[in-house]
Amino acid sequence: MIRIAIANQKGGVGKTTSAINLSTALAAIGWRVLVIDFDPQGNASTGLGIKHEHRRVSAYQVLTGEAALTEGVVKTAVPGLEIIPATVDLSGAEIDLLSIGERTHRLAHVLDTAPPDRWDACLIDCPPSLGLLTVNALVAAHKLMVPLQCEFFALEGLSQLLTTIERVRSRFNPSLSILGVTLTMYDRRNRLSDQVADDVREVLGRVVFNTTIPRNVRLSEAPSHGIPALIYDHRCAGSEAYMALAREVIDRLSSKKTFYQSQVSA
Repeated sequence: MIRIAIANQKGGVGKTTSAINLSTALAAIGWRVLVIDFDPQGNASTGLGIKHEHRRVSAYQVLTGEAALTEGVVKTAVPGLEIIPATVDLSGAEIDLLSIGERTHRLAHVLDTAPPDRWDACLIDCPPSLGLLTVNALVAAHKLMVPLQCEFFALEGLSQLLTTIERVRSRFNPSLSILGVTLTMYDRRNRLSDQVADDVREVLGRVVFNTTIPRNVRLSEAPSHGIPALIYDHRCAGSEAYMALAREVIDRLSSKKTFYQSQVSA
């Protein structure tokens, strides 16, 4: 099972939208996918149609050892796509983990108990911070995807994220590598989007995915209906972009090349 953390400490950059729609795209082409909603806001759970009354076992109970991994799994309306939902309890996990041994490896140990051959990929939707939850996700992951909004401050804070990744690699998880940076909220009518995209590609090079995720009304509307955009409107520009991104992800995962560039500095 390939474990992919979707992380960026900046909020509103499209982490959850990417987790929902990329997982749906992978499931649509036959992958068996598990999403772990690791954000106390629980937006990925809501966006995949999991109502609060159906979150009897959440990522919090799984992380703290109160429940087994499989006990927290909930099926979604998308065939082949399952999720471990989040509740507000997860907001207290960082304090609770302080008294637990190997607190940075809790999620890794949990995922090690996954039934063999049940899932092909696990996508972890991280909170907008570099706290203990995100560190747990980075320690547990094989690959990291970084959504980056096409705005003026896009690169601000990226060097902090890269520094955190280096620390996690050197201390806890030397196999962690960057799968890619995804440019999100791209507005082709805005020259600033083009400028930011060019700047990011110049700095990060081939780490950046070719696919850009556009600003799209359908992507914004879909979560209110509790379904991914790929089901809400599979022909919209956002859905088509995430299908293209899924193909790129599969290509990179199947390649022997590594897309991590430790010398990159924002």
